[in-house]
Amino acid sequence: MNNKEVDWFESWFDSPYYHLLYQHRDETEALNFINTLIDKLNPTKGSTMLDLACGKGRHSKALADKGFDVTGVDLSENSISSAKQFETDTLQFYTHDMRNPLRTNYFDYTFNFFTSFGYFNTEREHVNALKSMSSSLKKTGTLVIDFLNTSLAELNNSSEEVKNIEDFEFHITKKSTEKHIFKTIKVFNAEKKMLINFEERVARFNLEDFKSLFNKSGLILLDVYGDHSLNSFDVLTSPRLILFAKKK
Repeated sequence: MNNKEVDWFESWFDSPYYHLLYQHRDETEALNFINTLIDKLNPTKGSTMLDLACGKGRHSKALADKGFDVTGVDLSENSISSAKQFETDTLQFYTHDMRNPLRTNYFDYTFNFFTSFGYFNTEREHVNALKSMSSSLKKTGTLVIDFLNTSLAELNNSSEEVKNIEDFEFHITKKSTEKHIFKTIKVFNAEKKMLINFEERVARFNLEDFKSLFNKSGLILLDVYGDHSLNSFDVLTSPRLILFAKKK
């Protein structure tokens, strides 16, 4: 009998409430970032690409539509089930844990978009995930991690908001500590009965943390950018921390 405790991201990202809460994310901004990224990298047609933590596959599809050979993976079975509607000869989706290796020395590019990292409990797990990213790349391959600039999150600063979506009320509280940024999400039905209480947690990794993690994972940092337009990174003002790396 398997009594392994399920990590928060395994249950939350597979929850219908998660997909309901984030259904109106700005896809135009996301696709604009992908276009900017492709212009910067200038990959050849048919390049192999891994979209790591691909969600429901919209961005994988956008990459495949540009003529690339794309594999999208995600831990959420529900997300991958939805993504499979887009599958073609050059676009495939699989349920996969990023901490485990996938297709060694296979991909020209591995992408980890929109803060889909920093969720694990230990440094070892984060290093294992990065080692898997490194091993997935060809010797000349490029890794891109799109993370948030955690330096902008103020310590012990909390905020609250309420969102009414369909028949549900989402109470969202954000706070930060020295090590993590938290988002608590309580979902209530029309009768004001609380249905779930989830807590998202992301590590407050900064640039120096990533340099250390990369060093332990067989990766070399190439470039750093501060937003989805790929402007220079400024620790005091940049909303994102976008890292380009390659394997040692």
